[in-house]
Amino acid sequence: MIQLVLFVATCFTTTLAGVEWTSGGVQPGGESSWLNGLPYSLSIMFVLSCHEFGHYFAARYHGVSATLPYYIPIPSLPGFLNFGTMGAVIRTRSPIADNKVMFDIGVYGPIAGFIASLAILIYGYTHLPPIDYLLAIHPDYFSPTYGQGFLSLEFGDTLLFAFLRTALTDSNQFIPPMSEVYHYPYLCVGWFGLFITAMNMIPVGQLDGGHIIYSMFGPVVHRRIARLSMCLLICLGILGVGQIFGFSVTVSGSAFRVGWLGWAFWALILWVVIKVQHPPVEEFKPLGGRRMCLGYASLIILLLSFPPSPFIATVQ
Repeated sequence: MIQLVLFVATCFTTTLAGVEWTSGGVQPGGESSWLNGLPYSLSIMFVLSCHEFGHYFAARYHGVSATLPYYIPIPSLPGFLNFGTMGAVIRTRSPIADNKVMFDIGVYGPIAGFIASLAILIYGYTHLPPIDYLLAIHPDYFSPTYGQGFLSLEFGDTLLFAFLRTALTDSNQFIPPMSEVYHYPYLCVGWFGLFITAMNMIPVGQLDGGHIIYSMFGPVVHRRIARLSMCLLICLGILGVGQIFGFSVTVSGSAFRVGWLGWAFWALILWVVIKVQHPPVEEFKPLGGRRMCLGYASLIILLLSFPPSPFIATVQ
């Protein structure tokens, strides 16, 4: 029953978030306004459901008792970045006997979520609306004074997001910059899905990535990779502090902002709540070629989806 309540609540909060993203922050004022929020809401619920049911069905296949997903709604709060949800989780209620079962439960969630995000992004980039769509939200978009004196939010690029933008669009289209992507529901959801996948694929503790690395290589290698991952997150967090003061990295004459203070907070949450080490399983077995290939594919997903600087906020 609680899962159903949370599902309905998350449908509501994501629809509200969709209205805000697609209208520039205007609160819903009628039936048509609510309908504008549905593409975002339905898309993000689809991505989250694919991820969590990937875990759920893998658990059930191996006879592991698991709950249905607990969706996490987030109400709209003035002044805060609002996606309408903080994701979803399932809980396993029976022991996991060996690392093969652990691997399957861990890997099929992010793979399913990644495929769903990829599908949403492909649809979004192949169905970009004309510039009139953005001008309806920001009539002064092409004005020289557009955004001056206001806080600008920009989503950070990822390898996959940048590749799809280049491969699926042409120079005759208006392609929204990363500072306007959140007004485009399918691009916004696809980006968010990759971001959530990357966060879960970090090979630490009992994150999905932690389950996968532990199951593939055992506790000693997992411990080393987890500690290295924590160090990298902390470094990105420190670079995020520099980003606040305008620090950037220059590559081939172009400046790139690297780092996000939130990565340091995520490292703290991992350290305190999720833990860095992975708990042992009763029996450790060789995974076999098919599972090892799937594991390496999941690490490629992490590389393609990870944004070193997911959110860039500046005052223009």
